[in-house]
Amino acid sequence: MNSTSRTALTAGVLAVALGVGATVQAAAGTPRSVSGKPSDNITRIADFYGAYIDAVTDEDSGGLGQALRSHYLTAGFQKELDAWEAKNHANGVLRAQNVPLAWKVTDNGTADYTEAVITLTWSKSSTTKLVVDMTRSSHKIFHIGDKGIGGK
Repeated sequence: MNSTSRTALTAGVLAVALGVGATVQAAAGTPRSVSGKPSDNITRIADFYGAYIDAVTDEDSGGLGQALRSHYLTAGFQKELDAWEAKNHANGVLRAQNVPLAWKVTDNGTADYTEAVITLTWSKSSTTKLVVDMTRSSHKIFHIGDKGIGGK
C-alpha cells in the first residue's frame, strides 16, 4: 500500500470514528426535563417515590426514609405500614426486600381522592405494580397496596 492510499484510508477511518463519536455524544447530551407542582397529587406521589427510593438506595443515611414517611404518609397509615413490615419482613412502601432500579407513576383517577399506579422495575423483565391513594386536602398518602381502596 503506498503512502497516498494509507493517508486516504487513515482519513476515512478517522472520519467514520469521529462521525460515530459525534453521534454518540449528541445522543448522550440530549437534555431532559421533569416538571411538577406541589399542588398536584401525582407530582407529590412521584416526588415521594423518587426521594424514598433514593434514600433507601443510599442506605437511608441520617434517617431520610423515615422522615419522608412522616412527611408524606398519614399517621394512621404509618402505623399500618409498621405492622405490615413486621409481619412480612419487607419494606412496606416498596412491598419488597430490595430496591427497584426504576419507577413510574401513572394517574389512575378518582373523584374524592387521588389514586396512582406505581410501576416498580426490578430488572429488564420484572416489574410490579402498586396502587397508592392520597387525600386531596392534606396531600398525604393513606394507602399502598395491590389494589386501591376503591378496589381497582
